[in-house]
Amino acid sequence: MYKVMLIDDEKSLHMAIEKLLTKSGYEYCGATDAESGLEMLATEKPDLLLLDVMLPGMNGFDLCTRIRAEGRRIPIIFLSAKNDIVDKSIGFRAGGDDYVTKPFDATELILRIEAHIRRHKDTIEFARCTARDGSVTIGDLEVRFDEYQVLVGGRPANLTTKEFEIVAFLATHPGKVFTRSQIQEYIWGEGEVDAHSNSITVFVRKIREKIEENPSEPKYLLTVQRVGYKMADTLG
Repeated sequence: MYKVMLIDDEKSLHMAIEKLLTKSGYEYCGATDAESGLEMLATEKPDLLLLDVMLPGMNGFDLCTRIRAEGRRIPIIFLSAKNDIVDKSIGFRAGGDDYVTKPFDATELILRIEAHIRRHKDTIEFARCTARDGSVTIGDLEVRFDEYQVLVGGRPANLTTKEFEIVAFLATHPGKVFTRSQIQEYIWGEGEVDAHSNSITVFVRKIREKIEENPSEPKYLLTVQRVGYKMADTLG
């Protein structure tokens, strides 16, 4: 049974989320502030985190950044009363995986939780089955699937979860070209492509800034004109 954690200062939301999760077959745990939430993450080890943006003290975006800095790759869905694209972009840059606006539809939230947990588990399991010794190496680039980490010249590239999943997906098929739509469907699932129509291009740019010596002349994450992207299978 998968466990979902909620960090939110609204007690009424905790009661509603707990009821929804247990009814849907999930375990539940919850905290009302950032510091107790960090402690609970370490002890409870949930499979997904629902994170409120407006928390007392440390806000949700800063907490997410701290969680990622500690190396935790748990899927994170932000909950917010705001529906502002600026807030969403801040959330994704902080390392969040999704953004749900309050009040939300219970069925939609459960579907998003299911999708992110499944995708997170599938990414690791697929990589383990595909990659020798749990990693892929192309030149100075090393993708460590079990650790959810990419190294360049032995140094961490500090990719966000979504950035890592894109690199991992392409790295397990070196030399194979994927369209933007195919990558979008893998990362977000069917039915979410339109909502993220421009995201892959943005993610690729950010990834290149972190893994390429010269992002304008990439040698790892390559563009195939009018088709999509691929990971180099060799370097010369």
